[in-house]
Amino acid sequence: MTASPFTTAALVRELEAAWTVIRGFHPEVPAAVLVVASGSAAKSGSALTLGHFATSRWQHGDTQLPEVMVSGEGLSRTPAEVLCTLLHEAAHGLATARGIQDTSRQGRWHNAKFKQLADEVGITVTKDDRIGWSVSTLPDTTAQRYAVTLRHLAAVMSAYRHPDPTGATGRANNNNGVSAECACPRRIRVSTSVFTEGPILCGVCGTPFLDPDAEDPIDTTGSAATDACDAEDTDDTEES
Repeated sequence: MTASPFTTAALVRELEAAWTVIRGFHPEVPAAVLVVASGSAAKSGSALTLGHFATSRWQHGDTQLPEVMVSGEGLSRTPAEVLCTLLHEAAHGLATARGIQDTSRQGRWHNAKFKQLADEVGITVTKDDRIGWSVSTLPDTTAQRYAVTLRHLAAVMSAYRHPDPTGATGRANNNNGVSAECACPRRIRVSTSVFTEGPILCGVCGTPFLDPDAEDPIDTTGSAATDACDAEDTDDTEES
């Protein structure tokens, strides 16, 4: 039997419904335009972007609306992981609504204020040397709160996007090495091989030196309601 043709209408409708449910529990989370788009890495060696929250991306009459993106590639995960991504972006939405600076270093580093907001929306975050308090998990209590939403998402998550192929060339072949900066910000230049061996920490602020021109790796592996949903942020766009 031939499978029924897939359309995004039902999928986007349930993602919008999930965002509405989140706003019902947390009324300060702003209304947003929900989109499904590519999260493929632009450079070889980088992982997928699973979602983002971007302020003032849409205009509706006299009102500017933020954008919440869920990557098509990320739809290969479980409904719990996709909900975790939405809640992560909702925490960024709370920060925007309250005028809280929850990230730094061009939005890559998630600070302790983001951790507090993440706790508030019901996800648990742990600290990563690259991107701060960003690695998120969905506790069982939060999964139970959104049980109906999870069932609705499961009913429409029947397709996902394949990642775009990336070229073999990239910064790893750059003979000039990597120019990296910390949160101070101070800048250093090191060879690519040294930079990729592991985090290089600043002795002043204690944060790792990152390449401001590169995309941070985003990975959410695991299963069910305890899977990670990392985040990568750039400018006023928070991605996960």
